[in-house]
Amino acid sequence: MNKLTIKIKALIAAIVLIITAFAFTSPGERYFEIAKNLDIFATLFKEVNALYVDEVNPNKVIRTGIDAMLSSLDPYTNYIPEDDIEDFRTQSTGQYGGIGALTSKIDGKIKVTMIVEGYSAQKNGLKIGDEVIKIDNIDITKLEREEAADLMKGQANTPVSLTVKRYGKTEPITLNFTREKVKINNVPFMGMVSDNIGYIKLSDFTLDAGKEVKEAVIKLKSQGANKIILDVRGNPGGLLMEAVNITNVFIPKGKEVVSTKGKIEDHNQDYKTLNQPVDTEIPLVVLINSGSASASEIVAGTLQDYDRAVIIGQKSFGKGLVQITRPLTYNAQLKVTTAKYYTPSGRCIQALDYSHRNEDGSVGKVPDSLKSEFRTINNRSVYDGGGIDPDIVVEKSPMSPVAYALYTKGHIFDYATEFYYSNPNIASAKEFSLTDAQYEDYKKWLNGKDYSYTTQVEKNLKKLKEYALEEKYYQDIEHTIQNLEKTLEESKANDLNDFKSQIKTLLEEEITSRYYLERGSIESSFDVDQDISKAIEVLNERSKYDSILAKK
Repeated sequence: MNKLTIKIKALIAAIVLIITAFAFTSPGERYFEIAKNLDIFATLFKEVNALYVDEVNPNKVIRTGIDAMLSSLDPYTNYIPEDDIEDFRTQSTGQYGGIGALTSKIDGKIKVTMIVEGYSAQKNGLKIGDEVIKIDNIDITKLEREEAADLMKGQANTPVSLTVKRYGKTEPITLNFTREKVKINNVPFMGMVSDNIGYIKLSDFTLDAGKEVKEAVIKLKSQGANKIILDVRGNPGGLLMEAVNITNVFIPKGKEVVSTKGKIEDHNQDYKTLNQPVDTEIPLVVLINSGSASASEIVAGTLQDYDRAVIIGQKSFGKGLVQITRPLTYNAQLKVTTAKYYTPSGRCIQALDYSHRNEDGSVGKVPDSLKSEFRTINNRSVYDGGGIDPDIVVEKSPMSPVAYALYTKGHIFDYATEFYYSNPNIASAKEFSLTDAQYEDYKKWLNGKDYSYTTQVEKNLKKLKEYALEEKYYQDIEHTIQNLEKTLEESKANDLNDFKSQIKTLLEEEITSRYYLERGSIESSFDVDQDISKAIEVLNERSKYDSILAKK
């Protein structure tokens, strides 16, 4: 059977699933509509394939059809072809066959951006900042990052070699590795942020996430923690059952965590905690932001509904939909939305509009008229329709254009690499701070490097100039516009000083990752993290903590 037939069968399977959702008046009418639409599609494709002026790539055309059809439903119903199954499995399980190295394309070069502790990459000398130019003698300099990453992966216990350019070395070096079954931890960091406050960073909801959080809480308590911060900022979610398990660490056995409701009533389900908790009384703060989605929102929303934790940060992403996977022919799969989930108070946090979001992905402001009010155990008001609203909102300063340009063009990353090879040792990640002299060195290092950027004010001024020319007003305001352009240019010249604090933070996080890997990057941000500072403040003022959660 050729690939075209395979693709058509996959599309037909997806079409059947979608069309059967239509509410026709009778089963006979529904099945007629299915047959009619499939026949139209098959004959249409045959005619296009036979008559179109250029050669038609059936794989590309069919895939486009599948993706367009599913995207008309919601962003989370997706077709997963056989070639992408391994990546999907990695997202679901946190496991893959590889060496424990993450890469990214920086300034057109594929560079190692993180090393996973304890695996072959670390044990055999690969370093963050290494530029990978060959994998098993295959030149990868013209490949996309994803293609190179696929070459690095493979069955456990198989060999792979990487040829890399390393800062300070005149010639490339070749390193040999043995692939392993790599498990990415759901909890990349846990530790103390003060004498009695423990901190847990939860980055995923793959297998064993609940177990990892439970072990982290037990360990932190043994180190003297009598208050906990659980950080799910930027966590996109994952396995629903792991959200139940994590919530179970803090609330009693037998409590409802989440319920799912969809079109097929027999599939509706209530999920309750199954185990004895670790601690139902320890003061708890959960940190969220616009990147906290799905399972992260179940944890935050459920703990909020039970008045078990104070939620701090920014409004969460707003994904209240449940997906399951269904096998298709030839090892493909369909990830399909089957239900919405509801927290114990009865609210669904799904954003009312699937498609229109802010640039950062957040759901933005939802009109009060479109929200419904629900009540927590202590009769506090909570709302549906667009993510979890924090109990305490911490306003975030956006990244400045100059900092964004330095970061995206690799000038933060590359400087951190050079700093590492010039400084064999630094203070602990928590204590490390760039001195003013070192920051001045960084500014000198930037001389001659391109980090051009356009501010929003410059964009607006450009539009004003275009409108003025179009409407014949330019001569009247030409002098004013030129003065504004000059003022902006002079102001931008000071941006490295004006946004020093922000740029220094990025540099410190990147530099500490060279010495202490992901743990270092996380820990170095504690002293400038506004959300963590607010969490510590609330946890250290028990009366304030209690008043937030008090019965209304």
